[in-house]
Amino acid sequence: MVGALGIVFGDIGTSPLYAMRECLSTTAEVDPGLAVMGSLSLVFWALMWVVSFKYITFVMRADNHGEGGIFALLALIEQKRRSHSKRIGVTVFVILAGAALLYGDGIITPAISVLSASEGLEVLNPNFAPLVVPVTCLILAVLFFFQKHGTATIGRVFGPVMLVWFAVLGVLGLIEIVKNPTVLHALNPYYGLDLLRHDPRHATALLGSVVLAITGAEALYADMGHFGRAAIVRGWYCVVLPGLVLNYFGQGAWALANPSSKVNPFFALAPQGPLQFGLVILSFLATIIASQALISGTFSLSRQAIQLGFFPRMSVTHTSDQLEGQIYVGFMNWAMAVGSIGLVLGFKSSENLAAAYGIAVTGTMSVTTFAFYLVARRSWGWSLAKALPLCAGFMVVDLAFFGSNWHKILDGGWLPLVVGGVLLAVMHTWKTGRTHISDEIYARTLEPELVIEDIRQNKIYRNPGTAIFMAGRPIGMPIVLLHHLKCNRCIHETVVLLSMVTDPDPSVPDDKALELTELGEGFWRAIVHYGYMQQPNVAKLIPILMARGVPIKERSLTYFFNREIIIPGGRAPMPHWQKSLYGVLSRNARPARDYYNIPANQIVEMGLAVHI
Repeated sequence: MVGALGIVFGDIGTSPLYAMRECLSTTAEVDPGLAVMGSLSLVFWALMWVVSFKYITFVMRADNHGEGGIFALLALIEQKRRSHSKRIGVTVFVILAGAALLYGDGIITPAISVLSASEGLEVLNPNFAPLVVPVTCLILAVLFFFQKHGTATIGRVFGPVMLVWFAVLGVLGLIEIVKNPTVLHALNPYYGLDLLRHDPRHATALLGSVVLAITGAEALYADMGHFGRAAIVRGWYCVVLPGLVLNYFGQGAWALANPSSKVNPFFALAPQGPLQFGLVILSFLATIIASQALISGTFSLSRQAIQLGFFPRMSVTHTSDQLEGQIYVGFMNWAMAVGSIGLVLGFKSSENLAAAYGIAVTGTMSVTTFAFYLVARRSWGWSLAKALPLCAGFMVVDLAFFGSNWHKILDGGWLPLVVGGVLLAVMHTWKTGRTHISDEIYARTLEPELVIEDIRQNKIYRNPGTAIFMAGRPIGMPIVLLHHLKCNRCIHETVVLLSMVTDPDPSVPDDKALELTELGEGFWRAIVHYGYMQQPNVAKLIPILMARGVPIKERSLTYFFNREIIIPGGRAPMPHWQKSLYGVLSRNARPARDYYNIPANQIVEMGLAVHI
């Protein structure tokens, strides 16, 4: 549970830094008493409905062998459609849109979290105001720079630090509540509804501020595979929820006592002097941890997209010998670094940056509800009468929060939409292009029996040694083998047709990972299954094949690949711009030899012109 505090709850745990301040800023023209009580009521019930009821009670039960997240929902839905077309339908497109929006959230969260903590310097001393932006950029640069070293060492202190953080949140809030216990009346949802009814013109803006208190809810589900549902549930109800509620109500009590103050109520909870300085330092640590959690989550999301065929191959580095989930994706890391630091330089304050925050996460929440409904109906067999009312209730709240953020588009909300749109175009283009090439190019091949029969009739000369031909499809003869035969009219004594297949499961047990079939005349077909959370490694496969009886001679082993040369102008069902984009993605994708961990000095690549 303590470990989960450091990874899973970092995002939602740092929301008190800015959420209540934004709510009070939005309701500045309303009576201070009504504004505080109504805002508190809305924040409390948003936490209870969205986090406790929707995610903790229901959505987190939709796990794929313990793994959560939007791609886990997609895998659960697709498991019932394995025999159907692999082309992208409406359902998959909507879920991909939700995943793409998460990348926008991944850029904004580090920026707004660290920036809001840096603004504590201004509370300590107004003369520190010019340092806020440079300090934020420096912290973000250091944070992203150290990603390549992994988080194994730092991760050991994440949990205890966040435990202290939530304890401090609760204690500071409780002190103010004791001074003004009437603030507890805001537990009544009437106050929230009364505020919305009293000022309907600003209701949309108010909900857009309230949603800042629940922006980390999606992370609870996405990171479920790291610690399991039980640890997250215990952490939420025993530590996180009490700490958040006490702090929000403490901020409300302080705001009631100081209605004309413009100071961030969060930092005002601590007495001036060493305690307030300590709170600022602790805020820095908490926001760094929150940023780290989301950065790591983005790496994990990227790897899942690659394995499921929605992203081109990228370099994925494992930073831990013990934990499979600790990875580093260099391209994504530096893209997020540039995006986050650019946001800080462009928006300059967390108040301005809050305008860009919310659209991405509320859009993903709505997509999660849609996907959860399909899982409940298709995978769990729920009746329409059981699934529809529940999911409709979730969707009404999700769409209310999503719609409340649309007024932010011109003020910065366009940013996560643009980021999401670009990534959605990339995912759709890559999947569509790969599907077309697989169906139209690699499906046209010969049956193994025809080649084997020519060998029996001594029409093909046999060379000593072993050849492994990488086959994109686990049927027929791979095109690279046919090209080899056409050019050389010879083949090795031992031939392995190797296909790497990603299953819609997070991992595949070792005893089910390899399907091996002897085809005769020294030919073998090996089909290796791995999950979307696993990294393929052909080098480690060779000893397993040898133990299963394949007569491989490692010193004379050669791997054969096709190197695709993409030429637009074919019959692929894609517009011209998408074909050009696919060509760019294909040329810049990580080479297959590196992605599959194959020794570079044992590879032969043969060009294959592909018209799309």
